[in-house]
This record gives sequence, structure tokens and C-alpha cells, in this order.
Amino acid sequence: MINRVVLVGRLTKDPELKYTPSGVAMARFTLAVNRTFKSEGQPDADFINIVVWRKQAENTANYLKKGSLAGVEGRIQTGSYEGQDGKRVYTTDVVADSVQFLEPKNGQVTQNNANTGQSNDHQRSRSEYQQPQTQQNYTKVDEDPFSNSSGPVEVSDDDLPF
Repeated sequence: MINRVVLVGRLTKDPELKYTPSGVAMARFTLAVNRTFKSEGQPDADFINIVVWRKQAENTANYLKKGSLAGVEGRIQTGSYEGQDGKRVYTTDVVADSVQFLEPKNGQVTQNNANTGQSNDHQRSRSEYQQPQTQQNYTKVDEDPFSNSSGPVEVSDDDLPF
């Protein structure tokens, strides 16, 4: 059986961090995930409840907030409980194994200021998050390096990397 979920979306509100009686951290949040197509009269996004445990829960509560872009990998878990009115309430949550923070801590402020033309310290700090370009661009050559050889190419065991 396979029960895997991968989601990317934005938090609809700040995560709620709680601790069990035995001291285990648990955080809940809702992720708004855009739909790939829009039907008339239908919402543009799905709002998915996420539960995350232990250190990952504390990190999520400390570093993510409403509007933060996050990636979640986990599994779907269903459950039920009896509500205050005596009726059975059914729940569906994604229990996260991994929560990825997909933008810098000040990424939204930087992006908004860049769009309005304002300048401040946040824009300068954006360069700190950009990875240096160390990979070289190579031009593809369609020439056959063995086209000038007259017969089979001899390869010795010393030429092999393994």
C-alpha cells in the first residue's frame, strides 16, 4: 500500500504549536494549494490541514508564518471524534514527515518591495540567499571524437574509472 502526499502552498495563518502531556511538540497549520485548473463557481485553491511533530513542529512554528511558502511531504490520516452536539465528526489531515521552507525568512518583504520599487536593507540581504553560479555552461558539440580512427578503439583496464 502507498500513502504519500507532496504539497506546495502557502500557510493561511500562523502555525499553532502545542505540547502533549509527555512533552512532545505538535504543530497544526493549513496550507492553501492552488488548483491546476479553475472551474466557474469553484474555489481556486484547496485548504489542507497539516500536522507535524517533534523538532520539525518547533521549527515550523518558529520560522513559518501566515503567507509563507512551504513544501510538505507526508501521508494522509483520517480520524473521527464525537462533537459537542453528540454527532460524529470526521477529520482528514496530512501528517508531515518533512516541511521545507521554500523562501528566505524575509522573502515576502523583499519581493513586495521589489515590486513597488522601494529599496531597503531587505533587498540587499536577498543576495545572501542566492547560490553562486559555479557550474560552467558547455556548448554541445555534435562531432564524433572517434570518426577519424581506423578500426576499433582499444581501452585498457587502466583507462576505466572502476
